[in-house]
Amino acid sequence: MKNPLLAALFGLLLSTSLWAQSATETPSGSYKIAGHIKGLKDTTCILAHYLGSTQYIPKDTARIDGAGNMVFEGNKSLPQGLYLAVTPKNRYIQFLITDDQEFSFDTDTANVIQAMKVTGSKENELFYAYQQQLNKFQAEAQALGKSQTNAAAMSTLQKQANTYRKEFLTNNAGTFTVKLLKASAEPEVPPAPKAANGRPDSVWVFNYFKKHFWDDFDFADERFVRTPFLQQKVDRYIQELTVQVPDSLIKEADYVVNKALAGKNKEVKYYTIYYITRPYEQPKVNGTDGLFVHMFEKYYATGIMTVSDSSTLKSVGERVASMKPNLVGKVLAAPVITDTLRKPIIMQNIKANYTVVFFYSPTCGHCRESAPKLQKFVDDYKGKGIEVLAVAIDQDMKEWKKFIKEFKLGKAINGMDVANRTNYAKQYDVWTTPTVYVLDKDKRIIARKLPVDQIEDFVLFYQKQHPAPKAPTNAKASVKK
Repeated sequence: MKNPLLAALFGLLLSTSLWAQSATETPSGSYKIAGHIKGLKDTTCILAHYLGSTQYIPKDTARIDGAGNMVFEGNKSLPQGLYLAVTPKNRYIQFLITDDQEFSFDTDTANVIQAMKVTGSKENELFYAYQQQLNKFQAEAQALGKSQTNAAAMSTLQKQANTYRKEFLTNNAGTFTVKLLKASAEPEVPPAPKAANGRPDSVWVFNYFKKHFWDDFDFADERFVRTPFLQQKVDRYIQELTVQVPDSLIKEADYVVNKALAGKNKEVKYYTIYYITRPYEQPKVNGTDGLFVHMFEKYYATGIMTVSDSSTLKSVGERVASMKPNLVGKVLAAPVITDTLRKPIIMQNIKANYTVVFFYSPTCGHCRESAPKLQKFVDDYKGKGIEVLAVAIDQDMKEWKKFIKEFKLGKAINGMDVANRTNYAKQYDVWTTPTVYVLDKDKRIIARKLPVDQIEDFVLFYQKQHPAPKAPTNAKASVKK
């Protein structure tokens, strides 16, 4: 299952928001982009804008004739942002679409950037002039090579490049080109103070970098939705610069969302919240789905993140309601189950340092594939402080007993709710099978939704990170005589 609920909400945003009239789109306007691309002929070119860093939205198609000429043209202006003219073999040419939507360009497939000439669009003239100059600096640097004899020349060249960049940003302040360059650049970190060991303080460097990460990003500018940079920066800040534990994630997520809310642009708000929430419905790091629950409750359920389809919102809310009591750190509610002799199984009475709870359906294909791995784990760790509680969520006694016998799971603690009182999806967030929880000695959840083949590695790693306390020494025996 790949984020189906959040993806459904995102689809609603596309239909109700992206295709609606944009604040950077003039209804009475038009666009005409005429181009000549040497090296291409008799083919088709697609004009599209970015939507985040992982997809783009087509807006027009043009035919390239035998001489390499083409025209994108429409009677309604394009929503502004960073666009791609996609040519065969997934090659592309980038353009900035802003107020000046009637311009022409000429380039060569042999070197698109260096050959590019733009007429009628100040933004694109700047966009390519900057890239062309930097490419010249890079070519000069490569010519100098790594020889020590050229170190002084290389240093001079680096200074020239830095000076050019600073002057370019200053002289063209306020343009979308400069906004993009600043937003995509790393924060400049000043010399760090010395730590106690006499070396530069790396913690100070990290904190400074993180504190200034968003300095040059304009959350009020809707055009960033149609660039890769909003998603890239959100992903970097939340997934790389933030400790992957729920408390830290929630704090930093709210910090970024508050910036988007302060920008007062609906599109930026929508996509900031979405890109933060999206990876944490089924996160890569164990236990971090607490951020998904927080984001839904604070922004989706309250209407800050507007969704028109109430039924879809309700479905996500039901999923969140089932997740919340079963997050890492919560005590797993004891299932009401009996063994094959119909004797009650009291989970709290299971004496073990770790309890693996395996929710499954005896007829489920994935469960049957996982069963041999589970059986090996049970046999390897039985009597070593680890117990496996296998809970069949179906009520077919015959299939249940057949499963236990077929996969030799007699050493596990096998249970079923024979009275059919339990809704496992709602009570234990079991929407797919198998679903695995790992509990500590107090039956507190330390891992959830683990694949069966990762149970052993997780438990061994957790044991190393949380060693059992040493027994107290005998005070009398330690006294010297």
